Parts: sequence; C-alpha cells; structure tokens
Amino acid sequence: MNITKKDISALNAELSITLAPADYETRVTDAIKKVQKQAAMPGFRAGKVPVGLIKKQYGKSILVDEINKILNDTLYNYINENKIEILGNPMPKEDSSVDFDNQTEWTFNYELGLTPQFDVKLDNSQAFTYNTVKIDEELIEKYLKDVKRNYGKPSNPEVAEEKDVLYIDIVELDTDNNIVAGGIFKSTSIGIDRLKNEAAKAKLTGAKKEDKIVISANELYDSAVDKSISLGIDKEVAETFNSNLQLTVRNIARMEDAELNQELFDKLYGAGTITTEAEFRDKIKSELALMFTQDTDRKFVETVEKTLVEKLNIALPDDFLKRWLLSVNEKPITKEQLEAEYPSYARSMQWKLIENKIIKNNNIAVTADEAKEEAKMYIRSQFARYGQAPDETEVNKIADSILQKEQEAQKIFEGLYSKKVLDVLKTNCKLETKEVSYNEFFGISN
Repeated sequence: MNITKKDISALNAELSITLAPADYETRVTDAIKKVQKQAAMPGFRAGKVPVGLIKKQYGKSILVDEINKILNDTLYNYINENKIEILGNPMPKEDSSVDFDNQTEWTFNYELGLTPQFDVKLDNSQAFTYNTVKIDEELIEKYLKDVKRNYGKPSNPEVAEEKDVLYIDIVELDTDNNIVAGGIFKSTSIGIDRLKNEAAKAKLTGAKKEDKIVISANELYDSAVDKSISLGIDKEVAETFNSNLQLTVRNIARMEDAELNQELFDKLYGAGTITTEAEFRDKIKSELALMFTQDTDRKFVETVEKTLVEKLNIALPDDFLKRWLLSVNEKPITKEQLEAEYPSYARSMQWKLIENKIIKNNNIAVTADEAKEEAKMYIRSQFARYGQAPDETEVNKIADSILQKEQEAQKIFEGLYSKKVLDVLKTNCKLETKEVSYNEFFGISN
C-alpha cells in the first residue's frame, strides 16, 4: 500500500492511496469463506457451496465492499496519525478511474479541505458591550400584572368588559333580520379582546346575559377560515357569506386578578417566605434579573461572534465545501440554493473554528461526570415544570439513558463547551456593561 499527500494550496490537498493484491487478498478470501458458510444453493447443502460458485456470484461485490472498508480505515488512520485538520470529509476525486473487472491494482484519489491557520487572542485590549436589561418599575408592574392574571380566579359578571369571554348562541338572519328557518345555529364562545374589528368589540362590550346582538359575519370574523370553523360551514360558502347574525349571550366569563396578599405570596414561595408587598417586589426584581441572564449572555456571544468573525476574516476552502455540502445534504438542493445559503453556513463555520481555537488555547475540557450532572439538572427542571420531584435513582437512570443516545449526548457536551467558552470570554475580555430598557434590549419599537 502506498499513500501520498499533495498540497494544492494552504486550504486544499489531495491524498492518493494505491492498493496492490497483498493489501486486500487475505481480507477478500476471509469474506468469501464467511459467505460460503452461510450460502445455500440448489443442489448443495447449506455451507457446502463450492468457493468457485461463491466467487462467480458474489466475488465482485465482496471485493468492492472490502476495498471500501480498507480505504475508509486507511484514510482516517492517515489523517489522525499525521494530525491533519480537515473540514467536512474526504471526497473521492471524479477523475479517479477504477476497473474492478480487469485490474488488480488501483489508485484512489481524494480531495481534502484543510482547516485554516489562525489565532485568537483574548485580552483586555478587546472590549465588548455587555447589555443587561434594566429592571425598572414599569417592568416589575408588567410582571406583577401577569402574575395576578395567571393566579386569578374565574367569575361570571353581569356585564361584559373588553377582556371577557362571551358564551353565545348564534343564529343566521335574513335581510329583514328574521331568523332563517334551517339556517346556521351554533353555540360557541368569543373572546372580546381577540376580535380585530373595533366595531364588533364595541357591540359586545357592555353586553349582559340574554342580550341579543345583531352583527354582520364580516364584522365578527376576520377571514373566511374563521367563519368556516366557527359557524361550521364550508370554506367556499364562507368566502361570500356575510349575512347578519343574532348573538344571544348565555354567559359571561372573566378571570379576576389575584390580590397581592399573603395567600398569593404563600402560594408562590411557600408559607411565610414573603410577608409584605415590598418583599414581593424585591423578589420579583431578583427573579427578573436572573430570568434575563441567559438572554444577556446569548446577545453578548452574538456580539463577540460578529466582531471576531469580521476581524479575523478566516479564509475557507469554499469550492471544496460547496461540493461537499451538495454531496452530503439529506434533502436535494440546487446550486442556486447553495450559493444563496452558503454565506450563512460559512459564517457559522468560521465561528465554530474560532470557538474550537478558544477551547484548544484554554485547555477547555468537558468530563463525563459534568455531562451527567448537566443531564440530571435538565431532567429535574423538566419534572419541576409539572410540580414533580423525582428521586435520585430515577434521575440517574434517565440521565444514563439520555447520554447513551449519540445526538442527545452531543447536545449536552456542546452546550457545556459553549458555557465554558462564555466564561473565558467574560474573564479575559474587557466588558463594558450597559443597562438598557426591555424594549431596547429586545429591539421592540415603542
């Protein structure tokens, strides 16, 4: 066997592997014998089919299969032993000519996309803005409003307000507003604040039980689909249907906001943990700060990523990567689609290379114990969402199960590496902390 590497450029190389009979004959012979033991043909007992017949029927496919195994092992062993850092996977060259019928010695050529050489220096000379959300009274009030609504109690008021739900009977009217015999009759519910038509909202706000309200179908519903679903009519009919409807109010439902009292405090944090509204507001403030930590870190990493990708401007073996992406994409993709999507892929690749360089430069590692602990934390959080607390034996069992699944384990390890890279960025770079409003942080226009 002969292996040679030829550097085409700083980012591209070729590997040539030449195989002679001595490299594959023993493996092919052993594979044929294995097939012979299992083969069954008319006129022969199982396992007693002559080798010549096995070669005639299966010889070429066995040869090709064994050659491919040898090539795969040889390729990756050579790459690993020579510490060649590649992008994507080796690709067979289209100009490789192989004749398994008439040749006994072949040369296989492969293209390699090489990892570019660069370095990442992180120190105080690099400053990044670290935006945090300002926890002001407006944000606290908004959070309080949500808490009171979520822990509120249902009631059935006499008069409807704009956020109430009406339980109604709907009947179809003719042009003189008389009930159409055999026409539409439907019992349903309508949330007033969900209506997009302001005239419809005005007609329903202030309604009382047993009130009869006349309204056109187009006022009540925003689209033909809405009409079709709510009234139980075909979509084609709904497209042109705009008759008046009579709504009879059967009931009014309202969610009354919870009061800020000891009952609510105990329900949220346990008996006696919070005893005053001032303590409750302080608790909310600390919870909000913690809640936005993940968003803050995410935006910080996005800022660092954008800055370093643009600053380093890492060159990639673009032509090779495009061909490789076309060959490995699970869904068919055209060259036009690839050209449109490649810049985004290239930026992601550049950041991944930068992240890997930070990991290498800082000797970052993730242990199996850390991965398991992370999996256990995730499991506990999932149970907590449903108010449950599993015992440690169950948590360990589920964690082991998750880590045995390659994709799930990969997610956990990648997540931990990203967390450790974040810690390095925060420790080594100069952070200019800036407190901004909720709307500014999330890019919400006033």
